[in-house]
Amino acid sequence: MDQNTDIVKSKKQIVTEEPQFDERTLQVDRVARVVRGGRRFRFRALVVVGDRKNHVGVGTSKGADVTAAVTKATNVAKKNMIKVPIYNSTIPHEIESKVSGARIMLKPASKGTGLIAGGVIRTILEVAGVGNILSKSLGSSNKTNVAYATVKALNELKTADKWITNQPKKVKKTKE
Repeated sequence: MDQNTDIVKSKKQIVTEEPQFDERTLQVDRVARVVRGGRRFRFRALVVVGDRKNHVGVGTSKGADVTAAVTKATNVAKKNMIKVPIYNSTIPHEIESKVSGARIMLKPASKGTGLIAGGVIRTILEVAGVGNILSKSLGSSNKTNVAYATVKALNELKTADKWITNQPKKVKKTKE
């Protein structure tokens, strides 16, 4: 009897330790392909998934109905999650990224500034767990390209210990 209750307790602990993701649907579009009999309609969904603890992913997928498209896009986003280096609730350095026509600029901000971002960028940064940041979206306003440019920028961030200026200097050996 005691062994069975221990097993049940351990199973409950395993289930509760599973990370809870914040899933947000950014966009749902109806897309069509033209066939001989007319048009066939499907749905395309853009979803962002994060745990508010430095992990975020973006996915897009198509399905026969909206729920199928959102479910598939959520699975794609979970598979493509990245770890965001956060330092004092902001990013370690300024960065700019470009995907297709969408350019994104992200700058670190001091405590108390908050999330100065709009639309897709704001949602991605909220879900990633970034508290203070300045951002600007330049060029295209296509939500898909802006989302992927934001994730690309967050993926290219380097922590302070990996900066070139912080690398130890190599001493050249001279012949004596």
